[in-house]
Amino acid sequence: MPLDLQAAVLRAAYLSGRLRVADVVDAVLAAIAARGDDGVWIHVADRADLLARAAELDALAAAAAAPGDDLPPLFGLPFGVKDNIDVAGMPTTAACPGFGYRATVGAPLVDALLAAGALCVGKTNLDQFATGLSGVRSPYGIPTSPFDPAMIAGGSSSGSAVAVAAGLVTFAIGTDTAGSGRVPAALTNTVGIKPSRGLVSSRGVVPACRSLDCPSVAALSIADGALVLDVISGFDEHDPWSRQFPAPAPSRVPWTGEGGAPSRGGLGAPPLRLGIPAAATVAADCDDAVQAVFGRALDLLTATGAELVEIDLAPFFEAGTMLYEGPWLAERYAAVGDFLEEHPEAVHPVVAELLAPGARISGVDVFAGVDRLRTLRRQTEATWRAVDALVLPTVPRTFSVADMLADPIRRNARLGRYTTFANLLDLAAVAVPVGFGGGLPYGVSVIGPAGADAQLAAVGAALHASSGLAPGLGAFPLATASGTVSGMATTGPPA
Repeated sequence: MPLDLQAAVLRAAYLSGRLRVADVVDAVLAAIAARGDDGVWIHVADRADLLARAAELDALAAAAAAPGDDLPPLFGLPFGVKDNIDVAGMPTTAACPGFGYRATVGAPLVDALLAAGALCVGKTNLDQFATGLSGVRSPYGIPTSPFDPAMIAGGSSSGSAVAVAAGLVTFAIGTDTAGSGRVPAALTNTVGIKPSRGLVSSRGVVPACRSLDCPSVAALSIADGALVLDVISGFDEHDPWSRQFPAPAPSRVPWTGEGGAPSRGGLGAPPLRLGIPAAATVAADCDDAVQAVFGRALDLLTATGAELVEIDLAPFFEAGTMLYEGPWLAERYAAVGDFLEEHPEAVHPVVAELLAPGARISGVDVFAGVDRLRTLRRQTEATWRAVDALVLPTVPRTFSVADMLADPIRRNARLGRYTTFANLLDLAAVAVPVGFGGGLPYGVSVIGPAGADAQLAAVGAALHASSGLAPGLGAFPLATASGTVSGMATTGPPA
């Protein structure tokens, strides 16, 4: 039988003595082996190394004066790391074998996870150099939808999301520059947390677009993701892109008003105002399945007492197009351009085609783009005076692997319609599941200004719980922070 790897469930089992970390290692490795060559992993840690780490943790638990005394917050939680992030002693390839190297020093965020008691299972697959939203641009195979192997899982953090959905790890670290942590969350019935830029150090991350890169968290619930974010967030004086934010409040505490309705403050506070696209925009962008799931999300939010406000998304969408059609493509080229020029045969042809125009962008183009983006950002400021957060479809539709391979660039752009603008406009976001359409999962993103991470997480957690969805493959109900299942009825994916 598979194990329920939700963080609170595992911790309760450890504290009761029903499980040892070594038992979890055995179960995780068995689950990985049972899936075979699924394209999820680029590197899996040696069994002996994992069991040695488990023995250290089990000894720590045995030495505690009382159950739970001084056990670190992520004690015994297995996790994966997207293979463009350094883990000491493991290879980093960015899904490009010719680029690969063995990391001697881990990224600060990975070191923080290990210090908090987590257990690194290995490195997960991705769209090469984190360039893509589909998960099909890797020589290490294609991680596909856990619900239909003919369909994409989304990317670029494809392996991370599938590893979580399939019950192989409790959480996984990805990156999110254009939606790479949110798109796969939507297509795998998992949660994707894209923090405010600079909240989590990006040292030890192979850059995709350095000024916009953002480590992300894939998890089965907002509670699990917030637990991880609490550990990895913080100012890093050695990272020039790190920023100082107030510490986010743990979203494990329900952020609700009277009767369970989301509220912006204490007793008597006005209802939460949530911005949504015009119905005509959703109808033009999204297929029928996504429209139905998005409609369900709006019904759930309305039932809690939230006020829905239609927002003009034109400046958001225009900003989003600048990521691949504007001068930020030059920043992507700056990250790996030298390698591309020296080893053109080593780079995935679609990635090479996308990056090549970056070499021709001039300084004039860059400053014109910066000026236009500042104008668009100023236009969007009015949105945050009108609403507390945006609620948008995470993706407008999905594609089969065959369709994506047949038209990889245009279809990739469609996937990012509601995600690519977030980092350009300095926004934070969480993606949560809401429902299924045509046997495939879809969800929504809750988006707000930088620094609003805790508020967005709380709205996402309330919406996820009210959806009644069991996370991932649906083998276990959504758990509460205490390790018990939610009091709401929970349903798995359609049979």
